[in-house]
Amino acid sequence: MGREGERWTAEALEQHGFRIVARNWHAPEGEVDLVALRDDELYFVEVRTRRGLRLGTPEDSLTPAKRARMERVARRYLGEVAPTVEAWHLAFAAVALDGEGTLQRLTFYPDLGGEPWELLPR
Repeated sequence: MGREGERWTAEALEQHGFRIVARNWHAPEGEVDLVALRDDELYFVEVRTRRGLRLGTPEDSLTPAKRARMERVARRYLGEVAPTVEAWHLAFAAVALDGEGTLQRLTFYPDLGGEPWELLPR
């Protein structure tokens, strides 16, 4: 289910002008699901997929500890892979499925806590 959410998110971002430059990039601090580039800015994207509301919304799963880990991984990536990049963002994609597993909503937060974009694949 999580891999499907990542695939849907990557496709939707590409349809909106992003280029996926890394998937499931690992570092000692953790992993980033997607690294996307748009207008010379990098987006480190955490994708959370939920089926139904039994465990809450995908947004509910983004804890302060996860946000801190995302930043540590992003800084490692910048230091090792993209040291010349100046503009970068911690981003979040919320993928909501119904009980049957059908995509209901794909919301992209280009900056954690910022205004969301609805990105259902076109």
